[in-house]
Formats: sequence, structure tokens, C-alpha cells
Amino acid sequence: MSATTIEHVKDYYARMLKSTSDLKTDACCALESQPPYIQQILDQIPDAVLDRFYGCGSPIPPAIEGCTVLDLGCGTGRDSFICARLAGPRGRVIGVDMTAEQIEVALRHEGEVARRFGYREPNTTFLEGYIEDLASLGIADESVDVVISNCVINLAPDKERVFSEIFRVLKPGGELLFADVFADRRLPREWMEDPVLVGECLAGAMYVEDFRRLLLGFGVLDYRIVTSRPIRLNNTEIAGKVGPAKFNSMTVRIFKLASLEDRCEDYGQVARYRGTVAEHPHTFILDDHHEFVTGKPALVCGNTAAMLQETRLAPHFEVVGDRSRHYGLFPCGPAEASGGAKQEFEPGGCC
Repeated sequence: MSATTIEHVKDYYARMLKSTSDLKTDACCALESQPPYIQQILDQIPDAVLDRFYGCGSPIPPAIEGCTVLDLGCGTGRDSFICARLAGPRGRVIGVDMTAEQIEVALRHEGEVARRFGYREPNTTFLEGYIEDLASLGIADESVDVVISNCVINLAPDKERVFSEIFRVLKPGGELLFADVFADRRLPREWMEDPVLVGECLAGAMYVEDFRRLLLGFGVLDYRIVTSRPIRLNNTEIAGKVGPAKFNSMTVRIFKLASLEDRCEDYGQVARYRGTVAEHPHTFILDDHHEFVTGKPALVCGNTAAMLQETRLAPHFEVVGDRSRHYGLFPCGPAEASGGAKQEFEPGGCC
């Protein structure tokens, strides 16, 4: 992406889009309904913040009380403020965005939001800058528990550098939970010079197989899809430009774990959810084919066991067994294989 294209993005989000209703597709719209505990938080956030929300999902991590959360492409701060409430006054949320007009809205309202949450002072910090260069913003190595992002990485000119920065700042066992637009093929480079295709989060959509290969370069052997939905192109001009290319909005979960393998292996391990995440007392959804019912033992592969044992989720799960004995490949599968909705295209990944 050229410097001119970056200016197109800033102009699109700072001046051309005044609210969500100005979008020409549903790529940058989060269509899923929110659970009651999230809706209660949204009711405490000013309309000026909510009206300029352009996310494509809801990458709100569970069990983050007391955590440091980094929101890449935070915009006016909607997801940052949700995480600030869930992290509590002992937690900290850092929002980064390159659009000064968006950051100004977040900064203008953070004091009011903190008061509505009952905090003595804001637990949010909003910084104007580029998500490819977090070091220049003073974000140190292994200083962040969770990184989130909502339909922003597709806009980044250098995605490899973005992920490099993410894995640099994440603590061992930390998590990246992000929603973004993915494509079923490599897209023409000239699309990046079209301000509408870029601004609508289509031109920079990652081809799912290239995304998988990029992660392999960082030693990420297993990532999980939490949700996936096809994107509707409700604008005939845009549909004519993109032709047969198909797009999905996906929420992806990645843990920074050195112990993961490139296939789901069976070690006879069993996991049981304790039901102790306050917002999820009955079930805990790890991804599109792992829904743990409170108190019910479930067979898991070695990678899933590591995700539950070696991360901040460990206090909420009992995992029985280790890797001392191997039983072959684990029959792990995506949503379609486990009875969920068929995806528009398969995203790859271990499971």
C-alpha cells in the first residue's frame, strides 16, 4: 500500500464515514447479537463512540480481569471500553489507531466512561500511531496479555510486520483474538489503489492460505476459528469490481504457545470446564468446534489441552493427562464436521 493509499484510508474513516450507516457493504459491520453482559456495557458507552464503530465481529476476550489488553485499530474506542470494563480497575487497556479524528473521540469520552463504570480514574490509554510500529509507541516486549483487533489488519500496508509486532508484545501464553475479512483467493494489487475497496475492508482482505503460511513463519502451528460468516456485497458497483471473489468475516483465536503441534494429536487427555468465568457460567466456547459444558468431561487433543493449561484460562479448566503416551491423530474438525453451519470456504489451520 502506498502512502497515498494510507491517506485514502484515513480520509475514508475520518471524513467520508460519519456513521456505520454510510458503509456500502456489511464487511465492516458486526451483525451478531451481543450477549446480555456485553449489551449492558454498551449501554454505558456514549453514542458518539458507538455511532462510528466499523468492526466486523466481536473479538471480546473472556477472563481478562486484571489483564493488559491491546486494541489494534481501536477507532473511537468501543471495544477498548468494553474490555476496560471486563478487565476491571486493576486491568489496563491500550488503544492504538492511526486516525487522529477517531482517537480524539476516544480521548474526549474516556473520563466519562470511567465514571460510568465506577472507576476512580480511566484504565484506558489511547495512542495515535501505526499498528505496524508499536515499538515507537513505547509498547514493550512481552508486556501484553491479550491483543484484540476488529476489522483493521486488512487495512495494514505490511501485515507481516503487524503480526511480528503482535507476537513481540504478547507475553508467553498470551492471546491474539481478532475479527477480520478474509478472501478465498489472492486479490489484484491494483485494488489497493481504490479508496472504496480499501475503506470497505475488501481490497486488503487476507487470502486464507497465505494467512496460514504467514503464521507458520512465526512458528504458529495451530490457530482456531471462533466464528465465520459470508460477507454480503449490497452495492452493485462494488460487486461488479470484485467479480467472483468471495469474502468471509472471521474471528480468529491464536495463542502464543511453543508447545503446539502442526496436527491435532491424541494423548488421551480430558478437559472439564469449571464454570468459573463469570460471564460464561454454563458453557465456554473455545472455537467453532469446542464448546465445553460446565462440569462435563470432554476428550481434547494435545493442542487444545495446552491452550487450556498454559494460558490465562488455566484456573478455569481441569485437564487430566499429559503427553507421555500417544494414540495417533485426534479426530478434530471444523464447524461443518461437528454439526455447525457450513462455511463459505475452509480457513485452514490445525483444527
